[in-house]
Amino acid sequence: MSTPDRRPARPGRHVSRRPSRRGERRLALALWAGIAAALLPVLGVVSAGPWVLGALALSAAILVLAATLRRLHAPALAVTAAATGLWAIVVTAVFFGGQALAALIPTPAVVTAAISAVRRASSEILLGAAPLEATPALSFVLVASAGALTVILDHVVVTARMPLLAVIALVAVWVIPAVAVPRDVDVVSFVLLAATVLILLRAETRTREAPEPGTSGGVTTLAVAIGTVAVVVALIGAPSLPAPVAAEPGSGALASIDPTLDLGDDLRRNSDVPVLTLSGDSPAPPYLRVATLSLFDGSVWRPDRLRSVSLDDEGFEPLAVDDGVRVVQYTTRVEVAGLASAYLPLPYAAVDITGLEGVWRGVPYSRTALSGQTSARGQSYDVAWQTARPTAEQIRGADARIDDVAVDVTGLPAETPEVIGELAREVTADASNDYDRLIALQTWFRGSEFSYSLDAPVLDGFDGTGSDAVAAFLEVKEGYCVHFAGAFALMARALDMPSRIVVGFLPGPMVDGEDGRRVSEVTTSQLHAWPEVYFQGIGWVAFEPTKSLGTETRFLPESTPVDDGGEEVTPPAASPSATAPPSTAAAPRPDDDPARNAGTGTAMIDLRPLLAVLGIAVVVLGTPMLVRWSRRRWLAGRARRGEAAAAWRMLQDAAIDQGVAVPAAESPRAFGARLVADHAAPEAEIARLVSAMEHASYARPGGEESPPRLDRDADRVRTVMREALPPRARAWSGLAPRSLLIRPGSVLAGSVPPGRPGTTSPRERAAPTPR
Repeated sequence: MSTPDRRPARPGRHVSRRPSRRGERRLALALWAGIAAALLPVLGVVSAGPWVLGALALSAAILVLAATLRRLHAPALAVTAAATGLWAIVVTAVFFGGQALAALIPTPAVVTAAISAVRRASSEILLGAAPLEATPALSFVLVASAGALTVILDHVVVTARMPLLAVIALVAVWVIPAVAVPRDVDVVSFVLLAATVLILLRAETRTREAPEPGTSGGVTTLAVAIGTVAVVVALIGAPSLPAPVAAEPGSGALASIDPTLDLGDDLRRNSDVPVLTLSGDSPAPPYLRVATLSLFDGSVWRPDRLRSVSLDDEGFEPLAVDDGVRVVQYTTRVEVAGLASAYLPLPYAAVDITGLEGVWRGVPYSRTALSGQTSARGQSYDVAWQTARPTAEQIRGADARIDDVAVDVTGLPAETPEVIGELAREVTADASNDYDRLIALQTWFRGSEFSYSLDAPVLDGFDGTGSDAVAAFLEVKEGYCVHFAGAFALMARALDMPSRIVVGFLPGPMVDGEDGRRVSEVTTSQLHAWPEVYFQGIGWVAFEPTKSLGTETRFLPESTPVDDGGEEVTPPAASPSATAPPSTAAAPRPDDDPARNAGTGTAMIDLRPLLAVLGIAVVVLGTPMLVRWSRRRWLAGRARRGEAAAAWRMLQDAAIDQGVAVPAAESPRAFGARLVADHAAPEAEIARLVSAMEHASYARPGGEESPPRLDRDADRVRTVMREALPPRARAWSGLAPRSLLIRPGSVLAGSVPPGRPGTTSPRERAAPTPR
C-alpha cells in the first residue's frame, strides 16, 4: 500500500483559506481610504465644515463595527443589518434628535424631517453657486450619503467579494462633483483615488491568496508599478489625445457647447455642423448667449453660477434703465436641431420665453437659461427680448461703474502682467469718458495692427485664457475671439470698469426658410465670445473687439433719426441686468472665406495628435517589458543571495512567458525534467535549481543552505529556452509576458495558451510529418 504524500504544499500552489483578521483589517482600512478619496472633490462644491469630520467618522465607525462582528463570526446578513442600524441611529441622533425616540431611535417624524431636509438641500444645490455653504440640510445629506455608501460598499467588498463594483461606485462619487461644477481636473485627488483603488483591489486579492514563501512583496511591487504607469498615462497621455470631431451634417451626430472659453478646438474643426435657425422682427439676427463668465482667477474665466428661478413661475423682469433711455422689444423664434446642451441659446435681454418643453430655469443676473433634466436639442421656442438704445450723449454721460452685484466683475489678480494696464491707458489716453475709452479699445483691436487667426495662438504657445496668454496675444497681435474678448475685458478692468465675457453664437447668414421666411442658420463655426461692460442707468453693454467678426458697437447722436423697428416699451428703474447689445449684422470668419483660403500657401499639418498616439503606444507596449524586467531583477537579487524560492519563481515566470504550462500538481523534479526533455532547457542548470528547491522545501530547518548565485542558473535556462523558440514566439515572450498576469500553479498557468506560437517542443517540431 502506498504511503500518502505528506509533503508540504509547494510554492505557486494556491490554498483556499479563510481571510485572516489582519487581511480583513487591511481591507477595511483600504475601503475607508477609498471613500475619503472619493469625497475629496465634494469640497469644490460644498464648503468644508463639520460635515467632513462627521462623514469620515461615521464611515470609520461603520467599518469598525462590521469588522468586529466578523471577528465574532456573525452571519453576513447580521453584519450588514447591524451596520445599517448604526448608520440610522447616528444620523438620527446628530440631525434629528428632537424628533427621535430617546433621541436615538428613528420615528415617523424623523422620516418626515429627513425628507424635508433632502428637499431643502436639493433646492440649495439647484439655486446656489459653488462653493455652497454647508447648511444643516446639506450637511445631513452629505453625512448620511457617506454612511449609506459605506454600508453598501462594506457588503459589496467584504461580504460579497465584488471589489470592482465598489471601484465603479467610488469613481462615480468622485466624478459627480466635476460634472456639477466643470473645472480643471484635480490631479491630487485623482492620484489619491487611483492609489486607494489599487490598494483596495490588492488588499481584497491578498485575502484570497495563500502566502508564497518570500514572494508576496513582488506582487505588491508589480501592482504599484502598473498602477503608477496607468496614472501617468491618464494624466499625461489622455489630455494629448485629439478631441472628438464633430460629424458632418446629416450624419446624425450632435454638436455641443461648453460654457467656458475653451473654444479653440471647436473652431479649428474642419466640419461645420448646423445647430439652429432663428427668425424674427429685429433689424438683424441677434447674438445668442448660453453663459456669462465673470470670475477670473488669473488663469481661467469661470462661468457664473448664481441664483436661478423657474421660467414657468417667475421668469425674467423687464429691462430696467434710467428715464429717457429708449428700450425696444423684439420677438425671435429659435429652432434647435443639432445642439445637445443643457444651456439654452437666447438673445439678450430675454424677458419672456414660450414654447419650451421640459423643466428650465433662468438666471436673472445673466438672463440665461439651463436645465438639469432637458436638452436644448429639438426645442422650438419664441423669445421676447428687450434692448436699450441710448443716444451717444446719454452713454457718454454714464459712468462704467456698478455698485451692487452678486459676483466680482472688477477684480484683477495680483499677478496680472503690467503690460495689460499700461496698454489700456496708452490706447485710451485721448478719451474723456468711459464710453469713448471703450470705443478706443474696440477700434484699436479691430484696426490694422491685429489679425484674426485660429492657428497663431497654438503655434506661438499662448492658446489659453489666462493673463499670461493675454499678454502674449497683445505682443503677437494675432488670435481669435477668446483672446480679443479676454484682452478687452481685462483692459477694461485695468481702467476700473466692471466687465464680463459672454459665450454663445454669432448670428449666421440669412437663408430662405421652408415657409418662405428669411431665417439665419447658425453653425458650429459661429461659436463666439465677446465682452460686456456695465454702465450705470443703461446696464451691460456688449462690445465687439474681435477683428473681422460681427459689427462694432456704436451709438448714434440724438440728432440722428433711428428706425430700428420693434416695439418701444416703457422701462422700469435701472438694474444690473440691463444691457445694450452690439450691432448684430453677421460677418463670415476670415478662416472660413473660400477666396482667402484659395491661395497657394502650404497647408500645415498638426502632428501632435499622431505623436501623442505614438507616445501612448510606446508606453503601453513598453510597460509590460519594463515591469517584467524590474521584477526579474528583483527576484535575481534575492536568488543571488541563495533564496531558492526566488530562483525557482524566475524559472516558472520564464516558462509561462514562453507558453510552457506550469501546473500546480507537478513536482519541481518532474517540471525540470519536462523542461529538459521538451523545451531544450540546459540539464546541469536545471539539476542545480531542482536540487536547491527540493532542499528549501523538504530539508530540516537549519540544514545546509542553498548555493549562492542561483540567479545565473535561472537566467541561463531562460536564455537557452528562448533561443530555441521560433522568432515570432520569441517576440511574443518579450512584448507580452504572460507572467505579469498569470501566477504559477493557477488554472491559466496549467494549460498551454491556444494559438500561442512556439508552444510545441523542439522534439515535436523536429518530428516528421505523418503521411
